[in-house]
Parts: sequence; structure tokens; C-alpha cells
Amino acid sequence: MTAGLCISTAPGDMCMPDSAPRRYPPAVTLLRRGARGPAAAPAVSDPAQLEDWLLGDALAEEDMLGFFERLVWGIVAAGLPLDRASLHAGTLHPQLYGYAWNWNRADGLCDETVVAEAALKTDAYRRNPIFQVIEYGKSFRGRTDDAELRARYPLMADLAAQGIVDYSALPLFTGVAYHNAVTVASAAPDGFSDSEYVQLERILRLVSGHVQRHIAQQITTNVLDTYLGPAAGERVLRGNIQRGSGTAIRAIIWSSDLRGFTDLSDRLSGDDMIVVLNAYFERMVAAILAQGGEVLKFIGDGLLAVFPYSAFSDEAAASQAALAAAQTALASIRALNDDPPPELAALPYWRPLRSGIGLHEGDVFFGNVGAAQRLDFTVIGRAVNTTARVEGLSKELGRDILLTEPVAARITQYSGAGGLDDLGLHALRGLKAPIRLFSPVEAGPVDSRR
Repeated sequence: MTAGLCISTAPGDMCMPDSAPRRYPPAVTLLRRGARGPAAAPAVSDPAQLEDWLLGDALAEEDMLGFFERLVWGIVAAGLPLDRASLHAGTLHPQLYGYAWNWNRADGLCDETVVAEAALKTDAYRRNPIFQVIEYGKSFRGRTDDAELRARYPLMADLAAQGIVDYSALPLFTGVAYHNAVTVASAAPDGFSDSEYVQLERILRLVSGHVQRHIAQQITTNVLDTYLGPAAGERVLRGNIQRGSGTAIRAIIWSSDLRGFTDLSDRLSGDDMIVVLNAYFERMVAAILAQGGEVLKFIGDGLLAVFPYSAFSDEAAASQAALAAAQTALASIRALNDDPPPELAALPYWRPLRSGIGLHEGDVFFGNVGAAQRLDFTVIGRAVNTTARVEGLSKELGRDILLTEPVAARITQYSGAGGLDDLGLHALRGLKAPIRLFSPVEAGPVDSRR
């Protein structure tokens, strides 16, 4: 392994890279890097043995980066003159187009990247041979010494400068709607011979099934993470889908809602209201996730989240993270009011957006609730109800953030201006005894007419 490429240099590691020696365009983000080199290859010495591996032991490969790295080094070990390869797979994700894995024999690295939708609009993509492969399923093969191809495709000139002679991009038909592709390139003086190319095509046909399996797994993960959140999604993937199944957790519970939602709904059309809600929730959720919280669900204009104690070093850290998230969220909403993006700035009657946030701690049940035909993965318990009722007092008390006494007691350090205000005891529906509430000094008082 070349020194300085990875944070971790343990043999066989797949590690987070630094920025060298490769560069990617803005719409492509480097996620992980494999740097095992020839040692990654399966025990093969010819193409037939590599095909046996693909039909057997390779089925146990659960990680696509690891699989692709083993595959390309396996092709080299099988005696085929492969010097550069990439795999491109589409996915179902609200912001991403797909993933790509890029290997180069020259530096020995295999990178996993994520490709944003914006990449599809770039001239570099449309003038790349892979455009026809991904968009229309057409194969491409050419030599880099072809002047016409170099003029038509800038990539061919770049490859020629790297010593590549023969380049091919092929569709991978996986039986799904996503157009997947693989590229192979050789720096051998004559490129791939006819027989070598036929062997490569046989191998790549077997690769299609592995790609389909991994894409299905990735899509499942993306969908579950998007709609349930990473923690709940992971539980579902582990098979925790029986009604009533779940676990008891102790956590800081977050409940928030958008002030004046009914009036907003009356003033704005449905489409405009969606634009406003998306902008609002985007900032609230970003603040929660940045502090290690888990967003559970949206209920109209309301949001339910948790900061599980098990995810933090101690209970005080979880409490401080929840408070920091609340403060950041409200600051982001104020910034949104002052400087909205163009799609909001063009809309009338939506400003100012304001939110109330309640924070409480307690034991809750995190699991499946509902009917046998339709389940919801959520948290339930008395502490959840208490948190919602605490949040409901925020307007009456003229405070944007309310903390119950157990949460306030765990705030050992506070970065705001002066700490917490003790707002005294307040009766909550469903509780026999009143509960003491606190609020950050900087959070209020505010306009109680909201």
C-alpha cells in the first residue's frame, strides 16, 4: 500500500482516503477506497477458475467495493491484460443517481464513489462513451490511437495519455430499470486479443447477477433509511418486522411543530405548502442528524425524534446534543426567513416560519406498531406523550425551546448566553404532578401572538 493514501494502513483494510492521488468532479463524491492490491485476488490462474469463483465463493461477498476489487485483481491473476476498469450502477435514492467503482492498475487503488443527479447534466458525461451505454444500452469499443474517437470523446485522449490502448464500455443487463455499465481497458501494445475479449465478456455476464444482487440490497437500504431512518431501517433489515417486536430504549425525546400551520395551509396552495414544508423540515432534520439524533417520523407539520443514550458517551452528552440540535434548528429557520432560496422567495404569505420544540427524557418502546397488514416503526410510551404536551406549552409560555427538569439537570455545560431559565412548575394533561420546565435564556421570551 502506498503511504499516505489511507487513514488506516492495516493490511487488507478498506479505508477512508485523503484527497490524493485522484480527483473527482464536484458531482462525484469519494466514499471509500480499497488498497489491497494483487493480494485481493481470489486464488485463480485462468479465466475458467475466475468464472468458477463468480459462480461459487463470490456469492458470499456482501460488500460491493470488496467484490469489485477482488474481481479486477482476479482478472489480472487469470492472465488477462486489464489495466483499468470501472463499474457503474444506478439506484433508487431521492438525491443520488447511482454508485461507481473505479480501479486502476497503475496506482493499485479501487475507489467507491457516489454520483449525484447533477452529473447527468454535465458536458463531460454527455461526451463520454459511457453515456450511450447507460442511457441507451449500447456497447462501445475503441482504440485510443483513433484520431476521430479522440476528437469526439475527450476521455479517449486522456486514456491515450495514460498509456491505455484499448477501451470498452458495456451494458450490464440486470433485469431492472437501472442502466448499469462496466468499462475495461488495456495498456497492452495490441490491447485485448479477440479471444481475451470474448473471455472478458463471459466473465462480465456473470458479474451482472452480482451487480443485480448488490443493487437490490442498496435500494432496500436507501428506501428504508429514507422513510424509516438508519436505526429503524437497520432493524427491519435484520428481520425485526413482526408486530410488537422491538426494544425498550432510554433517550432524549424531541417533539416539534410549525407554528401557524393551519393559517399557512389556508393561505398557500398545496404545491406551495409542500415547498415550504420541505425547506422547513430540511433544516430541522439536518440539525438533528448533525448532533447524532434519529428522526422517526413527520406528522403533518410535526416532527418526532430521539437521541438514544446508547448512541452517546453518557446521558449528559445526549442531552447536550439534543439542546444543541434545537438551537441550531431554530437558527436555521431564522436564517431561512431572512434569506430564503429562490423557490421560497417567490412565494407570498409564508414568512416568518417559527417552531416550538419540547425535549424530555424517558423510557420508550422502539419497535413495530400497527395492524398485521400495515406496520409503523416508531417509539411509544408515556414519555413520548409528555414530550408532545411540553412542546404544546411553548406558545403559551412564549419560549421556542422547553426542557423538562430531567433534561435540564443533565446539561452540565451550556454554550448559550447565561444558561437556562427556570420557568417553574406546570400542570400537564395526563400527569398527576406538575412538571418543572426550563428554557435557554437566549430562546425567549418571544412574541406570544404566534
